[in-house]
Amino acid sequence: QVQLVESGGGLVQAGGSLRLSCAASGRTFSSYFMAWFRQTPGKEREFVAVISWSGASTDYADSVKGRFTISRDNAKNTVHLQMNSLKPEDTAVYFCAAGFWGTTTPSDFNFWGQGTQVTVSS
Repeated sequence: QVQLVESGGGLVQAGGSLRLSCAASGRTFSSYFMAWFRQTPGKEREFVAVISWSGASTDYADSVKGRFTISRDNAKNTVHLQMNSLKPEDTAVYFCAAGFWGTTTPSDFNFWGQGTQVTVSS
């Protein structure tokens, strides 16, 4: 069992940066793939980034490649999403997720945080 708590969301101007964090409870954090998804009202949850157990492998949605970076610290049970060059279309609730498979599909992830709002103004 893993419990996830996101933080770091907020309001930022276009072109700015934010760093999201996800703190995980449980001793098996390093066993999970960790991912970030985002969702806007009326739309399905969208894949943003995923990182492997060791952190050696990552994958990103095309819409965020080159702007966002996912990282993890297994000693501190945390995963981060550094978001640079933010655009108004990045506005969403961002969710942290843990799962046994490194996919881009929300249903493949077993544990979810409550989400943190990111708003990018133009």
